[in-house]
Amino acid sequence: MSRIGRNPIPIPQGVKVHLRGNEIEVEGPKGRLSFRFHPDMKVSVSESEVKVERPTDRAFHRALHGTTAALIRNMIKGVTEGFTEILEVHGLGYRVSLKGNVLELNLGLSHPVLYRVPEDVKVEVKGNEIHIHGADKQRVGQVAAEIRAFRKPDPYKGKGIRYKGEELRLKPGKAAGKK
Repeated sequence: MSRIGRNPIPIPQGVKVHLRGNEIEVEGPKGRLSFRFHPDMKVSVSESEVKVERPTDRAFHRALHGTTAALIRNMIKGVTEGFTEILEVHGLGYRVSLKGNVLELNLGLSHPVLYRVPEDVKVEVKGNEIHIHGADKQRVGQVAAEIRAFRKPDPYKGKGIRYKGEELRLKPGKAAGKK
């Protein structure tokens, strides 16, 4: 049995969980999230916990079991605590500023890159760091990946946008020729 799916998911105070058919909706202080799970999975909601069960022990159902439980657990964490991703901008002359809901990135290109921040995600700029907050883990990660894709870290100089704490192995430059 799945070790992740087998454990009941506790529902903290102030969080409401509604189950309609094969759709679960979680509402809390940070927002509301909904998820449509596979019809083979059986989800039951009680006063203090959510349980996910699977019909058979086939590999497909085992995979769905753990995934469904993990997604519901992330939804509950998202509406209570939220998720944060931090990006660092490295490079001489590289700047980031937030103007309304548009992120302006000067990344050494011939033009500034403008990125419209989605409604369900909050972005803050602190020096050379971009803080991305939101209730939905997938959306926060997707926005961070889209921003990082504008200028991935250069493997030779290390310039670009990277996740906070990301280890970057720099390649050696071109060796001088021998005569």
